[in-house]
Amino acid sequence: MEQLKAYAQKLMETAKLPGAFIGIAKEGELIYAEGIGYRDAEKQAEVTPDTVFGIGSITKSFTCVAIMQLQEMAKLSVHDPVVAYLPEFRTKDEERTKKITIAHFMSHTSGLPSLSSLYYAMRRSMEIDPALQGAESKIDLAAHEPIDTYEQLMAFIADLDVELLGEPGTEFSYSNDGYALLGAIIERVSGQTYESFVREHLLDPAGMKHTVFLTEDLGDYSDVTTLYTNKKTEEGKEVIAAPLWWDAPSMRAAGFLKSTGRDMLAYAEIFRTGGKVGDKRILSEESVRQMIGNYAGLEPSRHYGYGFMVTPEFRGGTLIEHGGALKGIAAQLCILPEENLTCIVLTNLDGAPSAELLAATINTAQALPVEEPIASYPDYAVTPDMLKAFIGEYRSGEGEQVNVAYNEDGLILTVLGTDFLLRPVGEDSFVFQMPTGLTKWIRFVRDETGTVIRVAFHFRQLIKEQAKEACHETA
Repeated sequence: MEQLKAYAQKLMETAKLPGAFIGIAKEGELIYAEGIGYRDAEKQAEVTPDTVFGIGSITKSFTCVAIMQLQEMAKLSVHDPVVAYLPEFRTKDEERTKKITIAHFMSHTSGLPSLSSLYYAMRRSMEIDPALQGAESKIDLAAHEPIDTYEQLMAFIADLDVELLGEPGTEFSYSNDGYALLGAIIERVSGQTYESFVREHLLDPAGMKHTVFLTEDLGDYSDVTTLYTNKKTEEGKEVIAAPLWWDAPSMRAAGFLKSTGRDMLAYAEIFRTGGKVGDKRILSEESVRQMIGNYAGLEPSRHYGYGFMVTPEFRGGTLIEHGGALKGIAAQLCILPEENLTCIVLTNLDGAPSAELLAATINTAQALPVEEPIASYPDYAVTPDMLKAFIGEYRSGEGEQVNVAYNEDGLILTVLGTDFLLRPVGEDSFVFQMPTGLTKWIRFVRDETGTVIRVAFHFRQLIKEQAKEACHETA
C-alpha cells in the first residue's frame, strides 16, 4: 500500500493536483482509505473518506440504475422507442430517429454525434464563474440561449443540421444529450423529478448520506472539497481555486452528482453483489447482468454496457469501470466482482491523472506492481500509403479537435498542442502513450467507399473536416 501512496504523490506533484481520495474495499469492507493532499489547499484541510467531490459522468450509471428500476416496475422497457415517451425528440433523419430506443441512449449507440448543447446547458454557471474570466472557451456561449429544460434541449437537437452517425445500434459515440434525455424519460414515466427518483430509489436505500446533485442540499456539512482548475500562464500552467460548481438542470442525468469515497464504495456494492447494498436490494441480478452486457465495442478487449465500460476477460475476471470529468473534477470507479474488490479515485482538479491513479489502485488491490500495464496491444503491420489515408483534421460538436499528420516516424496525432506517435495495433486502430505512461487507443472510421470520415477518440467520434492534400515528410 505504501507503494501506491508514493506513486500517487509523485503523480499528484507532477500534475499539481491539490487533493485526492483513493479507496479500496474487499467484500464491502474498507481496506484502504487514503486522503492525499488537501480538499482546501489554502486552509490545508485534509481529505477524508467522507469528503464530497464531484463524480462527473459516473452519474450516468446511476441514471441507468434508475431506468432498470423502472423496467423492473414494468413501467418501461429499455427496448421501447424513445419517441414513445418523448414525442418531441426529433432529428433531421426522421426514420432513424423513430428507431432509437432507450437502450441506444444507455449504450451511446443512438447515432447522435457529440453536440455543443452541454455548454449551453451549463451556460448560466459558466458565465458567472470568475475562474473563466480571460480564459479561452471551446464553445461560444453567446451563440445560443441557455438550455435549462428537457424541452429546450429537444428543440435544440431538432433544429440542428447534423447527420446521425449510422443506424441506431451500429455506431458508438459518447452522448451527454442521450443521457440527459434519459432523465426526461425517468421524469415522465415516474411522475417525479429525476433527482427525487434517484434519491428515493437509490441514494437513500444505499445509505449514501452525502451524495447530492446540489451542494446546498448538504446543509451545514463542511467536509466538501474546493474545486481547482488549470489556468494558462506565460510560464505554462497554474492551478487555481475555482470553487463555483457548474450545474446544468437539463443535463443532471449525464454527470452532475457529488459524492464521497465511502458513499461511492457503497454504491459499487450493487455491481459486486448482483444488486444489493448490505441487506437492501437495489436491482435484480438480471438487471445487473443487463447493465454490464456488450452493446458496443470500445477497444479490442473492452465494451460498453449501460453506464459502464466492461472488460470481460481482465486477469481472469471482469473489470467494470467508468470515469467522470468536469471543471474541478476527475474521478474513477471500478468493480472486480469475482475478486470482491471495489475501488474509487476522487480528485479536485480537472485534467488530473485519475485514470492512472485507478490503474495503480487496481494493481495494488491485485498485489501487482503499481505501474503494471492495464492492457497490452500487439503491433500491426501497415504501409506508409495505408497511414496517409488517416491524415486530416477532426472535430466534435463538443469542441474537441485533433490533427493527424505523417512524417518519417509514422502517424502523428496532435492534441492540445502536444504530439503523440501512433502505433498501429489493428485495422484502422492505433495506440499512443501519455506522458504518465497510460496507453490510449483510437480507431478510424470509414464510409461505405472506404474513405476515412471520422476518428473514435476519447470515446467520441470526431468528424474529419479536411484531408491534408500533401503529407509533410522530413528528409
